[in-house]
Amino acid sequence: MIDLPSYENLKSAFPLKESQKAFIEQSRDTVRQILEGKDRRLLLIIGPCSIHDPLSAIEYAHCLKAIQQELSSHFFIVMRVYCEKARSSFGWKGFLYDPCLDGSHQMELGLRSTRTLLLNLIDLGVPAGTEFLDPVTAPYYEELISWGSIGARTSSSQPHRQFASGLNLPIGFKNDIGGNISVAVQGAMAASQPQSYLAFGHGARPVLIRTSGNRDSHIVLRGGEVQPNYDPSSIQQAIDHLKEAVLPLRVLIDCSHQNSRKLAQRQIEVFQSVLQQFKAGNQLIRGLMVESFLNGGCQPFNESAAALQYGVSITDPCLDWPSTSTLLRWGAEYLDREEEYAEAERESVKSIFQWNPVEALISS
Repeated sequence: MIDLPSYENLKSAFPLKESQKAFIEQSRDTVRQILEGKDRRLLLIIGPCSIHDPLSAIEYAHCLKAIQQELSSHFFIVMRVYCEKARSSFGWKGFLYDPCLDGSHQMELGLRSTRTLLLNLIDLGVPAGTEFLDPVTAPYYEELISWGSIGARTSSSQPHRQFASGLNLPIGFKNDIGGNISVAVQGAMAASQPQSYLAFGHGARPVLIRTSGNRDSHIVLRGGEVQPNYDPSSIQQAIDHLKEAVLPLRVLIDCSHQNSRKLAQRQIEVFQSVLQQFKAGNQLIRGLMVESFLNGGCQPFNESAAALQYGVSITDPCLDWPSTSTLLRWGAEYLDREEEYAEAERESVKSIFQWNPVEALISS
């Protein structure tokens, strides 16, 4: 058994300054405005599948920062900063748990490095989004996050739903791995209500937490094992579930995972399809998620950090940055086009896999 710093001690060692706190509050409020339909832009949660190297993460953040202002009239960009990774069976659990990538599980270093990275991103002016995998680790860094999610493997978990109900930030529940949308809707519904649950307080003593409910809970469609769910019929089905649950009518679409069958380049097709639906009038689509990194694809990882290629995912495959920036600029241009041009684009995208997607985006 290894002792770890208390929540209070770690936060004192890496404090949140007032200017940084103001940035987080402003970013969270912008996300809320988008979810509520008061800000008509789309929310983009975009970045690496997982963080394994702070240097490449910061370099990627600089890329996002450079394009953020250029596209700010259409998109509000939040960087994926996933430092915990859910595993179906076994494997690397994420930067927070094993920052040295060697199986040594130096978690105190991981906690300190994760908090340092998030503070650096705030100073850079890049909001962070993450999946909260473990309610016990979340208090170490949750106040540095602008948008959060409960993943496909934990959306049905009562402890995660209770925990999400007390978060003071927008939180998205994903449909489960099989594609069950009801799991996400039920999760968002539970999180929107007041909850009482046990947690750790000062001195690691158990305390009773009472929440008032998270009014900013929503759902994220990430596809299922049998079929994707970014098509109009699936999105309408999700909206019908929300109506039945008397929840706000809003959805985010994950372009990765089973919506793209974990084929990085296929995220382009999903992204384009969702934007076409949005432009055609489905304003209940409030945002998208994309897995993207400095370099494309992914690489095998066998607990040997020295052998890793810089800026390449060690978990799910990602779009490279040139493809990503081209896609985002295409998206902004597409949303600005007159309707006759938009209709022509809808027709041309049907044959997307008959040509190189990136070259086609550039030529369009």
